Amino acid sequence: MKKKRNYDYARWIFVLPALLIVGILLIYPIFSSLYYSMTTKHLIKASYKFVGLNNYKDILSDAKFYKAFLTSILWTAGSLAGQLLIGFSAALAINRVKIGKGVYRTLLIIPWAFPSIVIALSWKWILNGVSGFVPNLLVEMGLCSELPQFLSDSRLVFFTLIFINVWFGAPMIMVNVLSALQTIPQDQYEAAQIDGASRVQQFRHITMPHIKIVVGLLVVLRTIWIFNNFDLIYLITGGGPANATTTVPIYAYNMGWGTKLLGKSSAVTMLLLAFLLFVCVIYFTVISKWEKEDK
Repeated sequence: MKKKRNYDYARWIFVLPALLIVGILLIYPIFSSLYYSMTTKHLIKASYKFVGLNNYKDILSDAKFYKAFLTSILWTAGSLAGQLLIGFSAALAINRVKIGKGVYRTLLIIPWAFPSIVIALSWKWILNGVSGFVPNLLVEMGLCSELPQFLSDSRLVFFTLIFINVWFGAPMIMVNVLSALQTIPQDQYEAAQIDGASRVQQFRHITMPHIKIVVGLLVVLRTIWIFNNFDLIYLITGGGPANATTTVPIYAYNMGWGTKLLGKSSAVTMLLLAFLLFVCVIYFTVISKWEKEDK
């Protein structure tokens, strides 16, 4: 009995450091944001008071919040669709390569290896509306009569950012899907070929059932990551021009550091957390259904 107690204590001792780190980095910020979201907390003023749900009412009655929310939805949907299409296609192509597969995989993963600030500054230089390489090249080739303003024209900037994000995130999709493809037993494809199955039928009945769980988890992770993405957009456009690229994270940042209203900024982050939890519940419900079907 004494040995069992000592064993129980030892387990908690080993787990305690990890629990403390999780508590400090995750649990405390969530509950502190929840508390501040119901106060008049200000970054400059020391005193503040409890106001209940007033901050949430103010945010939910602000037209700029709904515009930022719609921008976030479009930003996430466009980026995720592009990353899945490019990453999935690249994975299927590389999986069929017989020679130099490792070289192609290494070259294609390069964009994902760079820090966000390097990517942002590089693309700002490439797409600069005065001396940028791409705008000047398009003019010299006769495709444009004047320098296109990719980062300052409200008609172009949003699609430009989605293109950059797809270029950045597709390699991560590619690597994970490629890893999943390489776990599929080849004898299943050989048996399907003997039975006369077409490539489309092989993809539908062999490839997709084996990798759909991996793809589903990638969709969940990329949805959270893209919707919360702040650095790439902020470093390239700052949310402009005229708030054309202001997403919910940038809206919350401007609320907290622009107007110094930390209470309202915390309310925005809590609404963002609630929305992402709702999306994750839907995703994991679908994934759980897939797992049950496979058993």
